[in-house]
Amino acid sequence: MLMPKRVKRRKQFRGSMAGKALRGNVISNGEFGLVATEPCWIKSNQIEAARVAMTRYIKRGGKVWIKIFPDKPVTAKPAETRMGSGKGALEYWVAVVKPGRVLFEIAGVPEETAREALRLAMHKLPCKCKIAAKADLEGGE
Repeated sequence: MLMPKRVKRRKQFRGSMAGKALRGNVISNGEFGLVATEPCWIKSNQIEAARVAMTRYIKRGGKVWIKIFPDKPVTAKPAETRMGSGKGALEYWVAVVKPGRVLFEIAGVPEETAREALRLAMHKLPCKCKIAAKADLEGGE
């Protein structure tokens, strides 16, 4: 699983997912990409599951880039615990994703293979996504 090596503070506020992605919204490395169409938190194990699904389908050919990193800690309190007594313990790490963010990129495989691999990865993620070619997104040549 992906997680930061070290962080400045152990626990974070929940924050806001309003607005569109201002950064990471163009396909920079690969030929095809998976673009989020709604805001969500993507857990580190969901990122890993999507990566495994893609690399299995392309049979380790081509190249896959993961363009998001889970750097936000999410805490949870145990079940049947009374209110109060502080914030819960760290449970998992999430990547905050806004609409327009490129999640994965793929290159070095035929178009239909790339689209199918990205479609399989899409099913592992908690938000709606679309498959885009480099030319589709603005800034792509």
